[in-house]
Amino acid sequence: MNKQETIVNEDGSEFNIILSTVENAKAFVIFAHGAGANMSHEFMNDISELLNASGINVLRFNFPFMDKRALTGKRYPPDRMPKLLMCYEAVIEHVVEKKLNRELPLFIGGKSMGSRVAASLVADSDLLKSSLLDQISGVFCIGYPFHPAKKPEKLRLDPLVDANKPILIVQGDRDTLGNKVEIIDYQLPEHCQCVFLEDGDHSLKPRVKSGFTLEAHMKRAVKEIVHFTEAYTQPA
Repeated sequence: MNKQETIVNEDGSEFNIILSTVENAKAFVIFAHGAGANMSHEFMNDISELLNASGINVLRFNFPFMDKRALTGKRYPPDRMPKLLMCYEAVIEHVVEKKLNRELPLFIGGKSMGSRVAASLVADSDLLKSSLLDQISGVFCIGYPFHPAKKPEKLRLDPLVDANKPILIVQGDRDTLGNKVEIIDYQLPEHCQCVFLEDGDHSLKPRVKSGFTLEAHMKRAVKEIVHFTEAYTQPA
């Protein structure tokens, strides 16, 4: 079942969510979009449907800049990280206070930029209230942006290295924002588990000549997320 609504914060700010639930769910995930596409993008829809089919409830939301794009029709750049962090924290707080996860284990994550924001929240104790941090069992990242495109020297490893929760990264092995060769060289800490999808790009899409398909890679990504939630389940 999909339910879409607008949430109004105490300060008057708003964010839009889509809550997709199934009966007898075994976990609850918050799934944030990337810089280029909103919560209703085909990729976000497909991953959410696959997660639902695997017994996981999913809450998606739009960061403020994406709602602004929808209202004005103009392609605004992503918000600065502080604003992204505040928005994601507000979403987590809404889920916990309204008990939307219904005592199911809670995991946070996202696609690309959304995953970086999620990882950042569990890497700095000053960013997230302890009452919220304690509710989070782990973080999942689909296509983590290890560095900007064509700027491999500008690394974004701190959220991963400093995280105090287990992290799953599902990455295309030829991702231009962090490929397999680069990531292996980073020597990520033990709490970071990285799964590589053969010939996948930043959206997990392989080339036709590879013999792999996007559909298969998306199913594999969801399978890994499900295994991750099962391995790191803790009471809400």
